[in-house]
Amino acid sequence: MSEKRMLTRGEQFGLLALVPAYFIVMGVLIQPPAEIIQGLANIIREPDFLITDYFVIGGIGAALINAGVLGLLSVGIVYFLGMNFSGHTITSCFLMLGFSLFGKNIVNIWAILAGVCLYAAYHRTSLTRYIYVGIYGTSLSPIITQLLQVVELPFGLRLVIAVAVGIVIGFVLPPLSTHVHYAHKGYSLYNVGFAAGIIATVIVSLMKSFGIETQSRLIWSTGNNRLFAVLLTILFGAMILAGLIWQGKDILDSYRRIWKSTGISGTDYVKEEGLAPTLFNMGVNGLFATFFVLAVGGDLNGPTIGGIFTIVGFSSTGKHLRNIAPIMLGVYLASFTKEWDIYEPSPMLALLFSTTLAPVAGQFGVIPGLIAGYLHSSVALNVGIIYGGMNLYNNGFAGGIVAIFMVPVIQSIEDRRARARGSLSL
Repeated sequence: MSEKRMLTRGEQFGLLALVPAYFIVMGVLIQPPAEIIQGLANIIREPDFLITDYFVIGGIGAALINAGVLGLLSVGIVYFLGMNFSGHTITSCFLMLGFSLFGKNIVNIWAILAGVCLYAAYHRTSLTRYIYVGIYGTSLSPIITQLLQVVELPFGLRLVIAVAVGIVIGFVLPPLSTHVHYAHKGYSLYNVGFAAGIIATVIVSLMKSFGIETQSRLIWSTGNNRLFAVLLTILFGAMILAGLIWQGKDILDSYRRIWKSTGISGTDYVKEEGLAPTLFNMGVNGLFATFFVLAVGGDLNGPTIGGIFTIVGFSSTGKHLRNIAPIMLGVYLASFTKEWDIYEPSPMLALLFSTTLAPVAGQFGVIPGLIAGYLHSSVALNVGIIYGGMNLYNNGFAGGIVAIFMVPVIQSIEDRRARARGSLSL
């Protein structure tokens, strides 16, 4: 069922821009302006590899404004490149928003984006072909900040090295992300995160060989659940309400079709069903993720809100309740058999970001989904050691590994069953 009136391209981008604008307004209301300025300076200066909660580093207001500004920038870049509005527009904006609460800032993203621009120029193709990869690829921005912290070198040299490394990252991301997609066949939605994990492993290994080490860290805010529960409920509730008002009861038919999709990489609900059902799906998933965190005793803070926004963003390109619930439940059940509790920081992030494997549940069913979540909880908590938390999409790397491990096995079992059924019918 089509929407009552098709929004213009400008109206679609304007509607999306309301979300980062909401962040900025809330930031101004929560924290005094003088503290916001100092907080933004702290965010820019502080190393930001995993896990670094900007709510602690700069204050809640400064973190929200940092996220809002970067969210608006990502929307603006896509808009001024003349690209059509799609599900990936929403996903890229929400990822930039979410991860700007614990790793990306208004300084450390630009060298990587410049590298992607250079790649497009080198191949004499339009930047529009690679801009989403560039936006996703800013997951490696903590490397830029870390190189600027090497105090043994003069600042000018540090800046040159950081920019050069960022450009190299951006240049190699497009071909590598295309290549690794064939490995997991679209069953891990965070494809660039998988590619970024490989790049981070190489770069961090080089850094260690030059004596540049990173210490593990855990900066994690607590005690703000009530505030953020209200802010997120208002936002996600507004998405659901907007979809209902715009399309009425017919939205449920579209939502059922979304539920029936596998969610495999390449899905775009905006193109398939329209913006109203997509917003409805985003709002439902956002409320589900928010209250799941609260129900298991987790904290709503920069990293977990980043995880929630990742779920909501990918709700326009593959995620829905039917395929994320089994994965998350698999991680939750794992907490009863492993040496950690689900409400701890790293397991909580694994719970939220494990939904990169939503297509596994969408394609193969609940039991494989539970197994995928169970396995992911172990892999995600260990692979970050390889690159010292420098890849913000740690779960994208872990999810790619789990998908590569599981999918061929499941498909071989299904093929065997199909052959058995065929032989019985003869």
